[in-house]
Amino acid sequence: MADGRDQYTARLADSIAAIDAADWDRCAGGRNPFVSHAFLNALEESGSVGDRTGWWPQHLVLEDDSRRIVGCMPLYLKNNSYGEYVFDHSWAHALEQAGGDYYPKLQAAVPFTPAPGPRLLVGDEPDIAAKAALTDGAVQVAKRMGVSSLHVTFCSEDDWQVLGAAGFLQRLGQQFHWHNRGYGRFDDFLGALASRKRKAIRKERRSVAESGIAVEVRHGDEMTPALWDAFYRFYVDTYDRKWGAPYLTRRFFELIGARMPRQVVMVLACRDGRPIAGAMNLRGSDALYGRNWGCAEDHPLLHFECCYYRAIDYAIEHGLARVEAGTQGPHKIQRGYLPCPTYSAHWIANAGFGRAVEDFLRRERPAVREEMVWLEREHSPYRNPDGDCGADRAGQGLVR
Repeated sequence: MADGRDQYTARLADSIAAIDAADWDRCAGGRNPFVSHAFLNALEESGSVGDRTGWWPQHLVLEDDSRRIVGCMPLYLKNNSYGEYVFDHSWAHALEQAGGDYYPKLQAAVPFTPAPGPRLLVGDEPDIAAKAALTDGAVQVAKRMGVSSLHVTFCSEDDWQVLGAAGFLQRLGQQFHWHNRGYGRFDDFLGALASRKRKAIRKERRSVAESGIAVEVRHGDEMTPALWDAFYRFYVDTYDRKWGAPYLTRRFFELIGARMPRQVVMVLACRDGRPIAGAMNLRGSDALYGRNWGCAEDHPLLHFECCYYRAIDYAIEHGLARVEAGTQGPHKIQRGYLPCPTYSAHWIANAGFGRAVEDFLRRERPAVREEMVWLEREHSPYRNPDGDCGADRAGQGLVR
């Protein structure tokens, strides 16, 4: 399929395994673990992606005139809106109420992973022409398939600007991230907080330490099958109690533990040598990404210790610039995680429906910006907040 730009040709692959891992990872750039070939392949090989969950791979590959791969996009055909974390259920309902079909749609994303990162994969050096060609190719795929829409979610801000320039509708969201201000140890971080917040965190950590629960950090190559079994039970139980059927299979965790051994960072809590809770993180080149949490015993403060404080400990020890703690949670602000913008872009086939969505997003964006600024101004635990996360500039570039 020609993409309309003479020097590039775009094609689809119905599995990540059909794309050479070295070529994909060269385009992915190596900074974000979720767009790596190993992670995406583990999702497919484990059966976490596919018929069971309604995510069908349609990965977009961009080649130059010598047939060298110069760009990629993780792309999926979907018949639902589950596992995305950028909610469009109301859009689907509105179109269906008007007599249209919202599904199937195309989703450029990492399944079940609300972690910001690149979606127009062209390597570490910005190549605007290649990104524009990927964008054009994806729209052509959407038109050829006759889908209602194409959604690029949790993309980087740079990708968001390229997509906006191509006519995609731009959406803002927010998460809560912790930023490393050159701390040498956890107490240095605490020293940056207001006294009351500092004392509260010390009290929470002391409570866990005195409870008889041992907390340790292990990498993927230090996880035994028995530990993975325990963590998977925690993961499944969390979904049973909160969200229904779990997306990820037991095999998925085994695969990433083996294939991304030093990028998988597990925080395990044990009582009398028996695992009772765990938090899984993935490590990138400059960030630690919190992903999954589960427990067999209810200890509210244990969640804060495993998911937030141990992640900060790890980031400081390993010189990482930030911790991204995933979705939800204004309560994270009190623990040093400040609001940060997230970005998504949306192509809508039906012009009238697109105008309605555009009107909604035009009103939603300033509300999201104002909320982030208000949260940081009114609730930041830092003695001298300096806007590390950019809440006051979120989405100030091109919008459509």
